[in-house]
Amino acid sequence: MSEKNNESSARASSESGRQVAVLGGGSFGTAMTKVLAENGHHVRFWMRDAEQAEQIRSQRENTRYMPGFKLEGDIHPTTDLRATIHGAEAVFLAIPSKAFRTVIREHAADFEDGQVVVSLTKGIEREGFRLMSEILQEEIPRTRIGVLSGPNLAQEIAERDLTATVIAAKDPDVRNRVQELLGCKYFRVYANVDVYGVELAGALKNIYAIIAGMASALELGENARAMLITRSLAEMSRFAVSLGGNPMTFMGLAGVGDLIVTCTSSKSRNFRIGYAVGQGQELDDAVAELGQVAEGIRTLQLVREKAEDMGVPMPLVGGLYKILYSDATIHDVIRGLMTAVQNSDVEFILPRTASS
Repeated sequence: MSEKNNESSARASSESGRQVAVLGGGSFGTAMTKVLAENGHHVRFWMRDAEQAEQIRSQRENTRYMPGFKLEGDIHPTTDLRATIHGAEAVFLAIPSKAFRTVIREHAADFEDGQVVVSLTKGIEREGFRLMSEILQEEIPRTRIGVLSGPNLAQEIAERDLTATVIAAKDPDVRNRVQELLGCKYFRVYANVDVYGVELAGALKNIYAIIAGMASALELGENARAMLITRSLAEMSRFAVSLGGNPMTFMGLAGVGDLIVTCTSSKSRNFRIGYAVGQGQELDDAVAELGQVAEGIRTLQLVREKAEDMGVPMPLVGGLYKILYSDATIHDVIRGLMTAVQNSDVEFILPRTASS
């Protein structure tokens, strides 16, 4: 073997088998664990439930959240969070937003200086309207923080369907490292520096997926559904820019890409909630039947309050709230769109004169 080949082999060996951690035993945490392990990395996979950890350890399958998918490679399910993150080159967080701060705060001392910590969670904390990256900055500021988001249905990732995602981080080393760890022949990782915009897009689109599910259940026309998705994108970008996000972020995978897949796929949890409600099921029953976290319900309430406080027009958010918690229908929401002032098609091109 030539000296050049020896050097290449040594580099490949040093880059493979890297120690990483995934926190959160739900469907997306499982999907990321699967990608990382199949890429040849050593994955410590943390969850609260000891019975779930033992089941995954013995059966090599997360039967609760991702049945039918074998978890191949070097995966170590555990309930010991400190041991999970110790020495990990990168820690991926797939913890529901409701418990996110509690878990991080309880174990803040266990994270290491300069450790790469990447949030996979698409949600918002009620107190102070905090995104997950902001919680990480407050609780473990000595780490290097990133956010992963995009049109990423967990089931399709597990099936090795072609998928693209976005890693957003200020630190270029964080972006490069996540691309190296996760990138493979079916999972492509693009980069962005707009952490806030990427993360907010991932949280906001869950609201509109509920509306899209209702529209599908009621068999609205394709034109109407296209209008709803497009106006959803306008609302998302309008709201995000008012909070400091970059409007161009919403033209990419984390914005329009994630919105399209979430608003058109029955694999989306929030879409399924909307579809069930559109068919006449009570919201609480639909959530209970889903058996998993549907972040859009919590996010809806928070965004509605924030938009009203800031004076940002968001007719679809307000309309969905009335549907779920009052006596409005999706036809009322569409009627409101159709009777509002016919304003600018694309946000920020023409001055806004009224909500639409």
